[in-house]
Amino acid sequence: MAYRDTTLQGISPVDAGRKVRLAGWVAGVRDHGGMVFFNLRDRYGVVQVTAGSQPPGIMEAARQLKPEYVVSVLGEIRPRPAGLANPGMPLGSVEIAAEEIEILNPSAPLPFVLAEGEEVSPAMRMKYRYLDMRRPAVRDALLLRSKTAMEARNFLASKGFVEVETPMLTRSTPEGARDFLVPSRVHPNTCYALPQSPQLFKQLLMIGGFDRYFQIVKCFRDEDQRADRQPEFTQIDVEMSFVVADDVMAVAEELALQLLSKIAGATLPSPLMRMKFSDAMNMYGSDKPDLRFGLEIADATACAAGCGFKAFASAAAEGGVVRGLRVPGAAGWSRKQISEVEDAAKKAGLPGLAVFKAEASGLASSIAKHFERSSLESIARALSAGPGDLLLLAAGRKKTVSKGLGEVRLKIGRDSGLAKPGDFKMFWIVDPPLLEYNEEEKRLDAVHHPFTMPRPEDVPLLDTNPEAVRAQAYDLVLNGHEVAGGSIRIHRQDLQEKVFGLIAIDKATAREKFGFLLEALTFGAPPHGGIAFGFDRFVAMLLGTDNITGVIAFPKTTRAFCPLTGAPGPVSDRQMEDLGIAWRDASRKGEMPVDGNE
Repeated sequence: MAYRDTTLQGISPVDAGRKVRLAGWVAGVRDHGGMVFFNLRDRYGVVQVTAGSQPPGIMEAARQLKPEYVVSVLGEIRPRPAGLANPGMPLGSVEIAAEEIEILNPSAPLPFVLAEGEEVSPAMRMKYRYLDMRRPAVRDALLLRSKTAMEARNFLASKGFVEVETPMLTRSTPEGARDFLVPSRVHPNTCYALPQSPQLFKQLLMIGGFDRYFQIVKCFRDEDQRADRQPEFTQIDVEMSFVVADDVMAVAEELALQLLSKIAGATLPSPLMRMKFSDAMNMYGSDKPDLRFGLEIADATACAAGCGFKAFASAAAEGGVVRGLRVPGAAGWSRKQISEVEDAAKKAGLPGLAVFKAEASGLASSIAKHFERSSLESIARALSAGPGDLLLLAAGRKKTVSKGLGEVRLKIGRDSGLAKPGDFKMFWIVDPPLLEYNEEEKRLDAVHHPFTMPRPEDVPLLDTNPEAVRAQAYDLVLNGHEVAGGSIRIHRQDLQEKVFGLIAIDKATAREKFGFLLEALTFGAPPHGGIAFGFDRFVAMLLGTDNITGVIAFPKTTRAFCPLTGAPGPVSDRQMEDLGIAWRDASRKGEMPVDGNE
């Protein structure tokens, strides 16, 4: 006998009188004495099942049921009695009059209640993720993820892209983050690395003549976790040959706009705005600003020169800056609200904030006595302040001040409700620097990655002023998050070696780590470029959340631990011997991570 001949997706109110066999989970039982009711749930929905006096024994069968029992039910679809329909359920106007009930598998009492709105710790939900998936919110998120992937795949296929799978076991290369290493048994004293991205392989595919490649691919980075990061994540990876930046951006933009429209029902104007990296940092203190609200950063350095407030005057005299934010209508904020903003500033690396309230008579502050009236008036003009506004200023090095105020701006915009849920603001960041100075290691680093092509007119600066070189790179920003990033790649061996040298990868190391790429570039490498979408993050944003764990089937905690499987876990001594490795601290062998309620 079949367990079911249809699903809840396959029935509707017009099917009244039809006999069906359904299978699923029991979602609550109600015994009214002369009638037993229970809800039957499958992936597609919920329907009420009734068991009465006929046929004989059906009510007794229904009374054996408990929540989450797996059952098969044969019965007739019929309209619910007048006044008893449930408008909150898609199938709330019908019910199944049960004729047969078969328990396929009972269920033990669940460790938590599946009803929406019940408070359950994230660690508990991850440990029993297969139960959490029965909740509509989690189920719908994973279904939306599947639909988004299918839309992306169909779009790229329609544009002539070929899906190619690249290796999961490759070699460790210096790409920025730490690699996950896999010791080799067959080749002692060596390791594979799990790929941080398919970057080098997709470039090799371009050299191999596959001029339009894509892949929805797993990537791995052993780095500290945040709400929008996981040790393993998914990218929509794209690469194209014989293209300039505009070509790649056009395809990525069309894909992003189509996904927003089809998945989130949002229509944005095209073409998308392009903002220079330098302008973004200057106005918003971030290379991925949230443009759902204003709160631009303004410069008040000239106003501070010679003022009586030491922190401002010193910064201006020593080549630093004084910059600030105007928060319209916030002069009435409570001490608690201002303290929260000051705490955010300190977490962002600022020593503190100077707080002014704009009144009809001028700027008022606990530090106003240190300023000449003319200086206060100049600051008010610089920040375009009007009565009722709140001004927040900081002094110091420009990079530190701008980034710090950028974090303050973000907190205010999101906490104050200026960033409206369901509102989407997407745009491009272009012309970032190719290289930046690493203060800790006293050397240059690649801003994007070391395979990024500099702008042609800036190539001579590689020899004279490398920090002034702009990259042919582009990031797609959505509501304050980078959802895609890409660049035109270096396709000449000599230029690639020069960039390696600038970031302290000498020729010997370059040949050891990237010799296969450098050799490939000598065999007719075409001009090429690409982009990668952070798929987990993009799907999360389509759902209106910043946290990607809700759109990943089996996520890990913020310490990269899986409560469900206990990974990472200990391995046997025999396995370690086969690999020729041993723990440095044998006393901690097999020690399990402790994650509490993460």
